[in-house]
Amino acid sequence: MINMFYEKAEKFVVDSFTKIGLEYQIPHFKQTVYWVEQLTDASEALRIAAVSHDIDRAFTATNHAEREKKGFDFSNISFLRPHEERCAKVIGEFLEKEGAQEELIEKVKELVSRHEEGGTKGQNILKDADSISFFENNINHFLEVKVKQLGKAKIKQKFEWMYNRISSDKAKDICHSWYEDALKRLE
Repeated sequence: MINMFYEKAEKFVVDSFTKIGLEYQIPHFKQTVYWVEQLTDASEALRIAAVSHDIDRAFTATNHAEREKKGFDFSNISFLRPHEERCAKVIGEFLEKEGAQEELIEKVKELVSRHEEGGTKGQNILKDADSISFFENNINHFLEVKVKQLGKAKIKQKFEWMYNRISSDKAKDICHSWYEDALKRLE
């Protein structure tokens, strides 16, 4: 019973991204869960937050792509905060519809609401796991697809930001070789 809502959330994420043809993103979400579990004794709330941290992109993929093309700064809080809050809202509404307890819903929303910038211990763990999984799973997509859309300078900025935002030494150690390899491949 303890993982009932995690399993439902994972299915919701997988189904949502599959429906719009963005299945390539699913390994990133699942590995974010894996890395959360490697960095801490992960609660169900943290595991749900990890698998669903970017859920708004399943519903706003076109808008997200348009913002990228306009040359936004990946680390700009005016872009990140609305994304974080939309994600928290979407997963919160899903959990409520599924009958989750208010305490679980609020904890998941709190974690997801700052998954890009961190803040609390849980938010920082989620942010760090997101970065590790990004380098483990998303680099090929950025080097093969995104670089053509956004240019090398913007992709380098994304790589540097995703690495430099990592809070813990353990997460930086895990991620360092993937980060260095990504920068070399970008050259």
